[in-house]
Amino acid sequence: MQSSIDIKNLKNVHINPSIDLISNHIIANEGEMSPSGALMVDTGIFTGRSPDDKYFVEEDYSKDDLWWGPVNRKIDDKVFEKLYLKIVKYYNESLTNTYIFNGFAGADKDYRISVRVLAKKAWQYHFCRNMFINLDKDDEKQFNPDFTIINASDIINEDFKEDGMNSEVFIIFNLKKKIAIIGGTEYGGEMKKGIFSVMHYLLPLRGVLSMHCSANVDSEFKNTALFFGLSGTGKTTLSTDPNRPLIGDDEHGWSNNGVFNFEGGCYAKTIRLDKKAEPDIFNAIKSGALLENVVFDKKNNVIDYDDSTKTENTRVSYPMNHIPNSLVSLGKDSMASHPSKIIFLTCDAYGVLPLISKLNVEQAMYHFISGYTAKVAGTERGITEPRATFSPCYGGPFLTLHPLRYAELLKEKIEKYSVDVFLVNTGWIGGSPLMGASRVSIKDTRNMITSILNGSADNADYVKEQYFGLMIPLSLDEIDKKILNPINSWESEDKYKLEAVKLAEKFKSNFKIYGKKVEYLINSGPIV
Repeated sequence: MQSSIDIKNLKNVHINPSIDLISNHIIANEGEMSPSGALMVDTGIFTGRSPDDKYFVEEDYSKDDLWWGPVNRKIDDKVFEKLYLKIVKYYNESLTNTYIFNGFAGADKDYRISVRVLAKKAWQYHFCRNMFINLDKDDEKQFNPDFTIINASDIINEDFKEDGMNSEVFIIFNLKKKIAIIGGTEYGGEMKKGIFSVMHYLLPLRGVLSMHCSANVDSEFKNTALFFGLSGTGKTTLSTDPNRPLIGDDEHGWSNNGVFNFEGGCYAKTIRLDKKAEPDIFNAIKSGALLENVVFDKKNNVIDYDDSTKTENTRVSYPMNHIPNSLVSLGKDSMASHPSKIIFLTCDAYGVLPLISKLNVEQAMYHFISGYTAKVAGTERGITEPRATFSPCYGGPFLTLHPLRYAELLKEKIEKYSVDVFLVNTGWIGGSPLMGASRVSIKDTRNMITSILNGSADNADYVKEQYFGLMIPLSLDEIDKKILNPINSWESEDKYKLEAVKLAEKFKSNFKIYGKKVEYLINSGPIV
């Protein structure tokens, strides 16, 4: 069933307008041009997602499948209809420009969905044009949306308290009607992640694993690798490899056909962006890219990427062809064969987890559901010591089904396609930062990734460590043997044991929130 809406009387409509026209509209009313040719806009008071304002309509079509709770909040259909009709009236009566994006989410034609987005701001259309897959001429003739987002960022819900909502802002999904409505926030990421949430619902019901991960292939377009990891683990950096073309950097599906990118572009953080450290992102900021909330020094005609005055979450969106070593730039679709390697990245700030360990399938499920990393003192306001962070399936805010559904699909595909799974720790060695310990070098981390991808990690001899039951290689290529087993890097075995037990308890406590469904996997986690 395709989505349909009641907006029938639009004036000044622009359907899939050219980038030149949209650029002119943005410069005239919404933003300005950067020295590199990228456009710059501000997203208003909201410079990030509003997870507490995201809702799903409780209806018969989806209510038995959805994972209800703080991620997927219930809302009555009557509230949706009231706000939906308010937005319809706003669009039908408005004399200002309406921008309509028609395109796709998903590079695999067997599993992609047709996406329509209505927006009142030119830059929001530009964002969609960058982030989703654009139509070709043949697609235009037969396009019908499978899902529609109506962005009415100027509309708020004054009656939010009466409606049992958290604020005037709303992002509401009606999966039965295949419509989402957005009000009160301009932030572009709500559209991108909204469609990701929809894919997280639709694809697993068809046996396709939807994933928050990056993916690349070797120079012969084989040996696909998936990289999972939360912010700060190095997911983007490590999956960007001059010797391995990029499939995509954020959202993928794994079907019987292989791995495919959901998106047509990238949405990268730019805070403290350094040309030498992240040249691909820096060089992608050119004509066709869209910068959000950066600070522009007009006097010196430069962008100050270190300035977080507006937000720490400064961003840039750009098409995949802005990355020279991407499949799209090489004239291919963002699709590849089944992965041969899966890498879970964590940044353990406690100095406990091994730098590299090989997981069996049940351990892979456990760590996938756990989605662990640790925030480090000084990286976020209010964090004065390492803080454990867990996000199920490394994409908790976007899951629509229970995490076990995705983990079971992961198991099915690992076993069917004989995939090796590794846990790589990009964090600290021999203690926490507060103890004066050092983080593992990027050189050592890259060597470990190389060892995984070239197969040498498969041939190593392994030993089981005693706290998490993880298999650690005794030696690995050019890596110092001493740092492979974390206990060897600590000055005191007793201190290591104390911290290991503490971290194990954090894992156990977190795993309990997923209920009895996952109890059979408990023994694949910490063994202390």
